[in-house]
Amino acid sequence: MEILVAKTAGYCFGVSRAVNKVFELLNDGVDNIYTLGPVIHNEQVIKKLKQSGVKVAEKIHDIEENGHVIIRAHGVGPEVYKELEEKGIRFSDATCPYVKRIHKLIMEEKDRCDVLVIVGDKNHPEVIGINGWCDNSAYIIDDPSQVDDMPSHFENVCVFAQTTITSEKWEKIIQKLKNKFKNVKRFDTICSATAKRQEEAAEIASNVDMMVVIGSTNSSNTRKLYEICKACCPLTYQVETSYELPEVDVKKIKKIGITAGASTPDWIIKEVIEKMSEYKAYDEQQGGKEMQSFEELLDKSFENSCDSLSTGDIVKGRIQSYKGSEILVDLGCKYDGVIPLSEFTDDPDFNIQTDLNIGEEIEVFVVRVNDAEGKVTLSKKRVDSIKGWDLLEEAFNSKQPVKIKISEIVNGGAVGRYRGIRVFVPASQISDKYVSDLNEFLNKVINVRIIDINKQKKKVVGSHKVILKEEKEKVENEFWSNIEVGKKYRGVVKSLSDFGAFIDLGGVDGLLHVSELAWGRVKHPSELIKVGDVIEVSVIDFDKDKKKISLTYKKPEDNPWNITEAKYKTGDVVKAKVVRMTPFGAFVELDTGVDGLVHISQISNVRIPRPEAVLSIGQEVEAKIIEMNAEAKKISLSIKEVSPIDPQPKSEEKTQ
Repeated sequence: MEILVAKTAGYCFGVSRAVNKVFELLNDGVDNIYTLGPVIHNEQVIKKLKQSGVKVAEKIHDIEENGHVIIRAHGVGPEVYKELEEKGIRFSDATCPYVKRIHKLIMEEKDRCDVLVIVGDKNHPEVIGINGWCDNSAYIIDDPSQVDDMPSHFENVCVFAQTTITSEKWEKIIQKLKNKFKNVKRFDTICSATAKRQEEAAEIASNVDMMVVIGSTNSSNTRKLYEICKACCPLTYQVETSYELPEVDVKKIKKIGITAGASTPDWIIKEVIEKMSEYKAYDEQQGGKEMQSFEELLDKSFENSCDSLSTGDIVKGRIQSYKGSEILVDLGCKYDGVIPLSEFTDDPDFNIQTDLNIGEEIEVFVVRVNDAEGKVTLSKKRVDSIKGWDLLEEAFNSKQPVKIKISEIVNGGAVGRYRGIRVFVPASQISDKYVSDLNEFLNKVINVRIIDINKQKKKVVGSHKVILKEEKEKVENEFWSNIEVGKKYRGVVKSLSDFGAFIDLGGVDGLLHVSELAWGRVKHPSELIKVGDVIEVSVIDFDKDKKKISLTYKKPEDNPWNITEAKYKTGDVVKAKVVRMTPFGAFVELDTGVDGLVHISQISNVRIPRPEAVLSIGQEVEAKIIEMNAEAKKISLSIKEVSPIDPQPKSEEKTQ
């Protein structure tokens, strides 16, 4: 047997640089080290770093003031650097130089092109970071078909690549863009090390009987390596450690290829090669003799192991395939393991054809051993249940929430299942609000707190209400600790009334008074907004103790008084419309949102009992501005100095 190991397998320069930076700080005695997100997509390395005291922070908010942060190879957007500097947090920048180059290029091109395109995974931290350097304005595409969704009016398009995407996908998307847009400027930013790794992997996979790709399932470049190798060698496996290596038939497998993703450390690759070398050593010992398969070797080394199986045992196996509604499991011995679908899962939506993970290692419960048929009947659900009770008791004691899927509505509540265990949620505990029809929760996955458990009676009671209340309280506390006058929020219109609208600001409600909807007069909020609208409002006042917030929808730049101040001055004669009467005078509208007062003494040359005696709502009048204070939003006018309105004589009133 020949084992071919890719020269490019393992850490790339950027990842190696980032990991080494962490160990350098540890060796220098730096305390309180954080990485902003996992420094590497490899669980074994992360575990080692955690054991050394290195913490992983998903947000800057999670980092203590005296912490030292390492920005990982994926890089971040400019807002992260700014926030770190503002908070005075020490940091070391381990962004891969290839990624840094993309940041620089996209900054230079953002004002030169009509549109920027990043080819990659929109959820990958590298892509999120790159997009930050162009104000998050880029189109992110991961499939050629997504080009069709882009508007066609752009002329100049600049395209950048995530460093780990495949050349094949890159070229297909570039061609699709060229077919749609007039000018496409491409920046080939795929990492050269990535390209070489993928080319070498494809070459080796094309010339071996079996290919092994080492790396985490969370690693983007490892997944792409696996896809490339699988296309060239059908017998391709992705493993994280040597423990996941498949069984090898040394009689049929003459050449095995090994490569590894950029986040795979040398010591894991070495362990896998050593494990594979055991196959090779045995192969060499058999030179000139009839070869035995590795499966036969296992049979010999575990001779009578199936005979030792008995009902009630919990053993490990690997899913091989399925036949009808039965799942076949390799137990590493001469008997076939069979799990009826009813003993595999309670999920009614489980599809054995699409949802079964062939090759997955699972723990199973031995239900029955049939020596005559060479068959072992197994149950995965029973193992899940045994472990489930332990986990539920742990969750009950620690008050940690668990996820359940509501499978049925019963009298007095709803029923969900956790690892096959029935969990009852009383109607009073399913929501923090009144629920008239529990069926709205059917087939939904919810978090519950275990509030009662009795293993002997197989009784478990959960509360979703407690979780909702705690989450709401957490949101409210965070909200009230950050609120300030002038702060803007995007809120949802929750309800309308004659005096205004209540706006949901994200778990906390604020009042938008009708007078704060617009600079002009608004009779009812429904004239401008409706329930469900998402609007931007600003805080004008709040009371933390009373939990009250006053909001405004008016924007300072639209203030009509600013226009009025520039448009009018004292002494100007203007045309205005009477809009409101009071015992002391009449209010007239000069412009939309700007009213002035004509005092009763400034209406007529003779004494009148009230403004209504000579004026009516909607009447247009000419008046002279006698005093103006835009800052105080006050304008005083006089009608009598222009054209006094005197009451008609009684004789004329009778004639009319």
